[in-house]
Amino acid sequence: MTQHDNNFHKDRFATIAVGSADNSKHPDEADVIPPIHLSSTFEWASGDDANVHEYSRESNPTRAALEEQLACLEGGEHGLAFASGMAAISTTILSLVPPGGHLVSSNSIYSGTEKLLTELVADHLDVDVEFVDARDPENVATAVDSETDLIWAETPTNPLMRLCDIRSIADIAHDHDAPFGVDSTFASPYFQSPLELGADIVVHSTTKYLNGHSDSIGGAVITDDDGVFDKLAFSQRIGLGNILSPFDCYLVGRGIKTLPARMEHHQENAMAVARLLEGHDRVSRVYYPGLKSHPQHDLAAEQMSGYSGMLSFEFDGTPIELEAFIDGLEIFTPGASLGGVESLIEVPSLMIPDEVSHGLATADIPENLVRMSVGIEDVDDLCEDIQSALP
Repeated sequence: MTQHDNNFHKDRFATIAVGSADNSKHPDEADVIPPIHLSSTFEWASGDDANVHEYSRESNPTRAALEEQLACLEGGEHGLAFASGMAAISTTILSLVPPGGHLVSSNSIYSGTEKLLTELVADHLDVDVEFVDARDPENVATAVDSETDLIWAETPTNPLMRLCDIRSIADIAHDHDAPFGVDSTFASPYFQSPLELGADIVVHSTTKYLNGHSDSIGGAVITDDDGVFDKLAFSQRIGLGNILSPFDCYLVGRGIKTLPARMEHHQENAMAVARLLEGHDRVSRVYYPGLKSHPQHDLAAEQMSGYSGMLSFEFDGTPIELEAFIDGLEIFTPGASLGGVESLIEVPSLMIPDEVSHGLATADIPENLVRMSVGIEDVDDLCEDIQSALP
């Protein structure tokens, strides 16, 4: 949780999320809920009558309100809303890393990010992309030099729930004057504050926890660095045009209002599910930072204020038995996304086999790995669903 310049303290995150600390409203607006501005164009005027917004790709009142809300949640100065999480990631990387540049990335990342780095950034832009095991900051320190243009990490990671020490890597980045970006989607702003720990850039897929209702695709970038913001804002609005639509901005803003309540419920349910799985004889290993058995539990407790609703586990059985387990579930829906109020389950080797078998950063994902996005249904129903389906 974060502290913002408006003197709202960490325990007042919920007030900021609801919007009661929102200063973006025009004095003449009486709407409790800001309206959706769908217009692509605004009447032009000059001098004292000039409008803040002229053309919605460059700026839009609904998007501007969301971007301020996002910055406020992360304790940052600037927020930008993009058409997808991948749009946010690609715009960040393409804006900050020149052709022929050098990028250091953690080797456990979302498969889409890995493809972006290997197939576009490295292959087409001739960028030297170096993957390292960022669980040990020394591996990052060894790879970074004075020519490094960006350090990239995801924590917790998808789907192995690995962590990196944000503060330690931020120190390394600052020593080399390299910006450090963190994909904090799995934690959400409620449970992790990378900017407070020294990161320069925070990225979220708003599709996930921020929206929370599986009905909007979007992405966000928050930063304290004015220079980084200027480059990303130019790419968002002019160079690439990767903007989030007004209606999607409205949906994300609405979702954020319940983010604290949802995240608390997600975590409570996920902890119960993780403990159930850890004690089951058909489960060989559980990956959840909230469990003391997680090898980085102490780091999670130090840099996160909670453990979120994502977990994964290794099923002890044959592929046929694993498919039977998935088919036997009634509440958990097989699906590739995460972070919604509903519980979803994914087996990467079954649902995205090409990405798992051919990816460099995803090569160590076990064939029997199961990923769960634990929703906010009744926890007893979730546990009974798992118990009845496990063979």
